[in-house]
Amino acid sequence: MSNFITTANVQQYATNVSVLLQQEGSRFRGTVTEYALHGKAAEVLEQFGQVVAVKNQGRHSDTPLVQTPQDRRWCFPNDYDVADLIDNEDKLRILIDPSSSYVRTQAYALGRSQDDEIVAAFFGNSLTGENGTTSTAFPGGQQVSISVGASGNTGLNVKKLRAAKQLLLAAEVNIDVEQLYVALDAKAHDDMLGETQSTSLDYTNRPVLVDGRITAFMGFNFIHSERYPGAPSYQGTAPANRQIPVWCKSGMALGLWNDISTSVDKRADKRNSWQVYTTGTFGATRLEEKRVVMINAL
Repeated sequence: MSNFITTANVQQYATNVSVLLQQEGSRFRGTVTEYALHGKAAEVLEQFGQVVAVKNQGRHSDTPLVQTPQDRRWCFPNDYDVADLIDNEDKLRILIDPSSSYVRTQAYALGRSQDDEIVAAFFGNSLTGENGTTSTAFPGGQQVSISVGASGNTGLNVKKLRAAKQLLLAAEVNIDVEQLYVALDAKAHDDMLGETQSTSLDYTNRPVLVDGRITAFMGFNFIHSERYPGAPSYQGTAPANRQIPVWCKSGMALGLWNDISTSVDKRADKRNSWQVYTTGTFGATRLEEKRVVMINAL
């Protein structure tokens, strides 16, 4: 049972029930490809590699047979849920029913869990093969070095973004069609504010600052997050440097076995207290290594 609901008692406090300051749900979900999946594991992509056409050697020559490289990318589900109880006695003492705030708070928590799944998939091992038993590591060739940029500047800068875009172009990513994203924590955003090229109209034909915030630059859409490796509130063992993800929407996948859902029910075993319960089953994977880039920044 929640021991904090009595703080909303109208005898002592204001009638409004506020949601505490927090990241409100998922910020990455709209930046990746979504799949509705079923089963204990699911194949999300059949991968076909590049083939080379053979020059015709003459009339009636043998037909060339070229094997097409083929692989599968898999996604595995994880279950998440959260619940809290509201006593009937407490509900009678407050003017505003807090259930809606409980629902929103729990939905935000599940949304952040979706982000954590996506964050783990950016640079983690992806599962491939016929049955998803082969582990594919994130390649070192898709990493932008800390040393790229001006002397002494180990944060995020324009040169590193240029290097990331060069990797995407070299991989034949169609940047005219693809949606490109960069995750920025507060420090990385401040790094970009210090880059003249990212804020001055001398270098771009349209303003990139909106109310003091950079939302897009060089064809990249910036997504604020404090939850990726090296960011201050990263949920895990943070590396020595921030590993800033750069990706195209087609390079990452969020598999949804059961989307976020909430129920509010009476619990007979808890003296008919109301239970607010939110659950979801989902997982994430990297779809193709060359569609994702890691920028190393202290």
